[in-house]
Amino acid sequence: MLLSVVIPVYKSETTIGPLVERLQACLAAYSFEIVLVNDGSPDNSEAVCQAVAAQYTNVQFISLRRNFGEFNAVLCGLAHTNGQFTAIIDDDFQNPPEAILTLLETAEREQADVVYSRYAQKQHHWFRNLGSHLVNTLTTYSLGKPRDLYLSSFKLIRRDVVDEIIKYRGPYPYIDGLIFRVTRNVSSVLVPHNPRTEGKSNYTARKLVALFLNVFIGYSLWPIRGFTVFGAALFGFCLLFGLGWLIGWLAGVFVVRGWAVVGWAVLTATGLHLLFLGVLGEYLGKLFMAYSGLPPYIIKERKSERMKE
Repeated sequence: MLLSVVIPVYKSETTIGPLVERLQACLAAYSFEIVLVNDGSPDNSEAVCQAVAAQYTNVQFISLRRNFGEFNAVLCGLAHTNGQFTAIIDDDFQNPPEAILTLLETAEREQADVVYSRYAQKQHHWFRNLGSHLVNTLTTYSLGKPRDLYLSSFKLIRRDVVDEIIKYRGPYPYIDGLIFRVTRNVSSVLVPHNPRTEGKSNYTARKLVALFLNVFIGYSLWPIRGFTVFGAALFGFCLLFGLGWLIGWLAGVFVVRGWAVVGWAVLTATGLHLLFLGVLGEYLGKLFMAYSGLPPYIIKERKSERMKE
């Protein structure tokens, strides 16, 4: 099979049927499959996906027990693909399905492991654009991502990279972070980006903070090394500042009042302790959750025509 298409489904009861129908039309010349992963959607998406999977033999449907998050749903979908290439596309039609062929052509022409989409003008809400910019800036430093590469959710991944990604067993998958742990052979191509026609984005401030912390803490040693350098620099500054005070006091240049020294030392130490305890707590929390046996997803139901054969 040449191509697999993974679609994380959440609150898309009105769009998922037309999206699958359009994929069937534009990919008809290729051997392909579609993997729908319902991420605990509270609307009627599950029933719609079940009907779609029953209608098409090349569509398999997986329903998760609850809402685990987009990356977890994508990881689940990747684990059930069979294609030489796997495309990941959202369920809201902002990425035209026909653009998958552009990603595929680019991957084959450039022999790239991963091809990301990029947009001349993004049609997201300004808040989501801001969040994407912040996360992309962070990943440039924490993952070693090229500065000019935009980490979009619409992308194409080669089979051997998918096989490495799905080895992840923790509860906090970040697909782009896992990609850059496997390969640096990535490319990008310009594709259209359409305005949202139905519903609203599920991108919230809480999800942005969670993603930011996940990337910041879970996929690089850069944060702890940065705070180590900061702590060393602060200690050196305090040492020199204290030495200057001591010399000035011994030379009679000025009077150092005890309450000022105590207040400065207490405030500095308290702020530093809180800072490092917070970072240490994040690391310990991630380690605890990762080794506690919590899975990245739990399948409630899986349906595929191939399973009936």
